[in-house]
Amino acid sequence: MSDWISIDQERINRFAEATSDHQWIHTDPERAKSGPFGTTVAHGFLTLSLLPWLFQQTIVVRNSQLGVNYGLEKVRFPAPVPVGSRLRGRFKLLRFEMLEPLRGMTGAQLVWEVTMEREGSRKPVCVAESVSRRYG
Repeated sequence: MSDWISIDQERINRFAEATSDHQWIHTDPERAKSGPFGTTVAHGFLTLSLLPWLFQQTIVVRNSQLGVNYGLEKVRFPAPVPVGSRLRGRFKLLRFEMLEPLRGMTGAQLVWEVTMEREGSRKPVCVAESVSRRYG
């Protein structure tokens, strides 16, 4: 399990700037008060983008010089992430498969079940299968 990470309005606004997704439920605290969540909420893709940080807090991969994000499968956002939330991730290795060498480096593909939870909530905020490749 990873450490907790806080989701504040500044982080949400920076993500909105980076992605040009300025929907009011994310970036307009005043309007969001009367919206469906009563406050601003993080973008689903902001939540998803935290996976590398959460992974580094949780998993140690030995004998690896290089990690590559290969993709995602079965991504869902079952619950919102209200501003002020704290999130953490749980990772479970589902599959490990050796790959053909890449420029002399041995490689493996790993498929991780990822469950991101919000402090104080019983429902996860993100559930996904993350596919990564490691070379060493």
